[in-house]
Amino acid sequence: MTESPLELTNRLSAAVDKMPPFPKSVQRMLELTRDDDCPLKELVTVIEEDPVMTVKLLRTVNSAFYNFPKQITSINESVTFLGMHAIKNMALAFAAMAALPQQNAAGFDVQRMLLHSLITASVARSLCQQYGQDKTKPADCYVAGLLHDFGKVVFARFLATEFREAISYSRERSVSLHVAEQQIIGVDHSEIGWMLMKKWNFPELITDTVRRHHSEIAPGNMMLSCLFVADQISKQLALEPGGKNTVEALPSALCEIFGGQLHDIIAGLGDIARLETEALVFAHAGEQSMKYKLWGVQG
Repeated sequence: MTESPLELTNRLSAAVDKMPPFPKSVQRMLELTRDDDCPLKELVTVIEEDPVMTVKLLRTVNSAFYNFPKQITSINESVTFLGMHAIKNMALAFAAMAALPQQNAAGFDVQRMLLHSLITASVARSLCQQYGQDKTKPADCYVAGLLHDFGKVVFARFLATEFREAISYSRERSVSLHVAEQQIIGVDHSEIGWMLMKKWNFPELITDTVRRHHSEIAPGNMMLSCLFVADQISKQLALEPGGKNTVEALPSALCEIFGGQLHDIIAGLGDIARLETEALVFAHAGEQSMKYKLWGVQG
């Protein structure tokens, strides 16, 4: 019997409800950093109250990637050297990693998804820094890029049979995974990702961007535009997990905004290898998130 829209919505809601809440410390960091004039002392205090997060941040800040001339020994120094938004993004990335299951019955490659999400986040931030002309914050574009595919995590954990079928459908018929999800599950990962972002209390602009990143590319929406282009660049770099790795053509309006086709935009970003390295550094520093399971939920 065909599933009704209400039955599907209820099943998706039940799956999202099984996901753990976002860590309170990171939620508080997000709230504080929405104000560029937030008291740095309060931000440092929030981070330091999470010892595991503190260790990860200091490990990353002292990595060869940043190559500071001296050892950074405190969160206060870290914020001074890198800025509050960079530290917030690190913390957010490590917290998000804790949601990733070590294994899943769908056979979905979560580590590859993590790298795809991290590089998409870094590219989206860079695009906003370079081309943004409104009040859209590069740090918010980073958040949207990091979390845009987390609906796949919900599918992999709690709708594993159907998600595995969607992955196979995508590969066998050479269609994008989100198209296969629509066919097999009835919605794609952007819809359930939106539901998850609402559960995690992210700002409406970010949750709306997650929901629309496959369906409504509006040139007047800088965050959505940056995310769409960054997603395609990450796919071009072969970092998209699962299904058919399909790079979508850019609408002409986006080509005008970002100065050309994908290869032109990639060239304009400069040292894109550094963005890839940043993603790898974050992924390596956050490896223990998969082991510690900060939220106490096993995959």
